[in-house]
Amino acid sequence: MGDANGEFGAGTVKIAIFGVGLIGGSLALCFRGKPGIRVVGHSPRPSSVRKYKELGVVDEATASLEEAADGADFLFLCVPVGMIAEYLDRLAGLPLKPGCIITDVGSTKASIVEYASGMPLGGAVFIGGHPMAGSERSGVEAASPHLFENAYYVLTPTDRTPPEAADRLEALLRWTRANIVRMDARRHDEVVGAVSHLPHVIAVALVNQIRKYHEGDAWYGSLAAGGFRDITRIASSDPVIWRDILLSNRDVVLRLLDDWQKEIGRFAELIKGEDGAGIEEEFRLAGRFRGSLPERRKGVLTPFYECYVDVPDHPGEIGRIATEIGRAGINLRNVHIAESREDVPGVLRLSFGKAEDLEKAVRLLKELNYDVRY
Repeated sequence: MGDANGEFGAGTVKIAIFGVGLIGGSLALCFRGKPGIRVVGHSPRPSSVRKYKELGVVDEATASLEEAADGADFLFLCVPVGMIAEYLDRLAGLPLKPGCIITDVGSTKASIVEYASGMPLGGAVFIGGHPMAGSERSGVEAASPHLFENAYYVLTPTDRTPPEAADRLEALLRWTRANIVRMDARRHDEVVGAVSHLPHVIAVALVNQIRKYHEGDAWYGSLAAGGFRDITRIASSDPVIWRDILLSNRDVVLRLLDDWQKEIGRFAELIKGEDGAGIEEEFRLAGRFRGSLPERRKGVLTPFYECYVDVPDHPGEIGRIATEIGRAGINLRNVHIAESREDVPGVLRLSFGKAEDLEKAVRLLKELNYDVRY
């Protein structure tokens, strides 16, 4: 491993990233190549270390945790929530650089911050972090230096956090071009629990409810395609990661589920009492609030950029659309034919990797007189 004062020059800032997947890899790409910064990636698996090097995501990579942490100014724990405590335990036993900052990217914060506060970290400082951006893809191959642009990146310093340390971490994270905010860890868990953890539980429960109906009648699965898949896509999230998230934020999620059951019970009473006006009002209030939410801002739930195009059942129409999008330099990630019957327009679902690509494609297709919805 290169010396901090050697080939990279005196005063080089060393950043160690433990777990160079989608988030860790994207952070590495944000920092790599910036003046005075050296990025070292760590994985206990030699195959992953080789991959990091081959992809050029980091300046160096190692399977040795001790080597990665040695002399590091910033240590990013980009491992699953359930593994963060283990990494903190191991780091606490190392002679870390005095004043270095340890941070994480976990989706829950209170339990992690509380655990870290009781750790003998010597002269190191722990500051919780949560970049609220993601992708439908995973792994270092999906890493992008643009992943965090315009997303919220939450930091959760405590009253005992040296202000200078929080300022240093925030200054470094400006390379991500995220909107960096500071928040109390418990408040973070309440808010993120409501807008991310609760929806994931609801989606999984809803899909499993339909799955059980489907076991007795295959029409449930057949008719659940299309819109049902779209509104429940988060039910396909990684089971192990979400096990750890929900158990880590257990008290908050249980409280939110109690509130959800009350909301559902109230809706059931409206239907039972044939209260049409009450049902209308619920939809009206929900629609008004949802309409006030930012449409294209990155949030805690992984965004997806899709549009639906009505395609006449003429030979070559789908090829024409794909060709025109390609000619315009727009990266089309996926194409799905939702419906195509004789004398009936087919419904084409186009998926893009970025909001800008989606918006360019919509403008182009409208200019070509296609009906587009998104």
